[in-house]
Amino acid sequence: MLLTLARSLAAVSALALAAPALSDTLIDNVDGVTIDAEGKVRRFNGLVFDDEGKVTAVLGRGDKRPQVDYRLDGEGRVMLPGMIDAHVHVMDMGFAALTLDLSGTTSLEDALAKIKTFAEENPGRPWIIGRGWNQEKWGLGRFPTAAELDAVVSDRPVWLERADNHAQWGNTLAIQTAGITAKTPDPAGGKIIRDAKGNPAGVFVDNAIQLVAKVVPAPRPEDRDLALAKAQDVLLAKGVTAVADMGTKPADWTAFRRAGDQGRLQVRIMSYADSVETLELMAGPEPTGWLYDDRLRMGGIKLFLDGALGSRGASLKAPYADDHGTRGLPLLSPSQLRNLMSRAAMDNFQTAVHAIGDAANAEVLAAIEELSESYKGDRRWRIEHAQIVDPVDIARLGQHGVIASMQPLHQTSDRLMAEARLGPDRLAGAYPWRSVIKVGGRLAFGSDAPVEPADPWAGMAAAISRTDAKGEPFGGWFPQEAVSREQALAGFTADAAYAGFAEGRFGRLLPGERADFILVDRDPLFASPEALRETKILQVWIGGVKVRGE
Repeated sequence: MLLTLARSLAAVSALALAAPALSDTLIDNVDGVTIDAEGKVRRFNGLVFDDEGKVTAVLGRGDKRPQVDYRLDGEGRVMLPGMIDAHVHVMDMGFAALTLDLSGTTSLEDALAKIKTFAEENPGRPWIIGRGWNQEKWGLGRFPTAAELDAVVSDRPVWLERADNHAQWGNTLAIQTAGITAKTPDPAGGKIIRDAKGNPAGVFVDNAIQLVAKVVPAPRPEDRDLALAKAQDVLLAKGVTAVADMGTKPADWTAFRRAGDQGRLQVRIMSYADSVETLELMAGPEPTGWLYDDRLRMGGIKLFLDGALGSRGASLKAPYADDHGTRGLPLLSPSQLRNLMSRAAMDNFQTAVHAIGDAANAEVLAAIEELSESYKGDRRWRIEHAQIVDPVDIARLGQHGVIASMQPLHQTSDRLMAEARLGPDRLAGAYPWRSVIKVGGRLAFGSDAPVEPADPWAGMAAAISRTDAKGEPFGGWFPQEAVSREQALAGFTADAAYAGFAEGRFGRLLPGERADFILVDRDPLFASPEALRETKILQVWIGGVKVRGE
């Protein structure tokens, strides 16, 4: 009797061991490409994931297919890890898609016509809000004025963000509503553009933006929920399944949490708080855990060390070539920078420092060198943008685990402006992607959306060619700084995940990681830059669930 029972239990156990895991899925017959644990390209043609949405097997052509509950035919299509954008502003993306978009305007007259039309079509809006203007693209040679805005909208305040997020343009009513006059001083790290009499002319740069922004009505929670939904739509349409949100505000974090609680959070968000206060309020004494099945985590802080080249706020070692009266606008003193970085590091938060000019990059590199003596271990100090680096400082990008978080589309959009701002003799360290890799540094690629489109395909095309959508300039702008296709793919997948301490969770299609993948119509490792920009997203899967596509 006992022997029979023992044999029966053994048989049941054997059957249980032989049975496939619950709801295992095999997507077979794909042309798969991923980055392996050594950072090299791995090809495969079958992917298995379990009911928790984690990869359990990556299969080559000679590998035996396991028994699974579901088998799908990939029809020979290219499978890639979900794209990761290492630097976006999620809520700004959503609001940009819901408000006035001036990013496509080519002249001041074109912009004013769009502003007038938008105001006429939205008579109930108490403020006209928008973004995307760029006086350099207009060929204006100066900032636009409040008087020019008054000519098309004078009955309501108008407040419009420049393409780089470092300047805002308002009409007279917006300026008056904020109580700004000729007597209002420039704040530290900011500048009010003034007319010949000292009156505010209409544009506010960097820290001066808050003088007016503080009176702009804040979005309601339902507005934020709508903006988040719109941002996710924009990202998924380009195959982006995870992002690093740079400068998360408390209201942003609560919108992310609402979406997670209600099952509406699809894209994975690596959050970097906008201040120490936000870190303490939202995360507490240490980085949060990964929430909602690895969809949300606050693990660091975003700091601003300087402004942007377009508004001449980037901090330079020598005066601007087209304005000898300024070297930019440092937004933090050296001691303030070190204190903030130290405050974050002591609680194991990662720091991501915005640095565009060569002086700003030199300063943050010096701060990292000093702080690395006190804060040991794997810190992954991030420099966001690192657009203009003095060649003598480039080797420092390969030390202390520094990650250069860079945006390839900035190079193609800004090259003519960079030439004007710096002159031909100071461009050797401009957007130095390949040099970062050569000195042992690590790249993470992104878009800075909505400053640039959240389009990793256009980003990869720029990274491998140093040319824009028109193929200009011929042969590439400083082509020696282009990277390989493999490096570009890693920058938008595995290395972008690593930059946010997310390796092992997502970013590569390897066992144990989340089954975040896309099916596309071409192989990016063989496509020309022109063809890369035309990549079509056929399906998007996050955590083993199809969220977009047929």
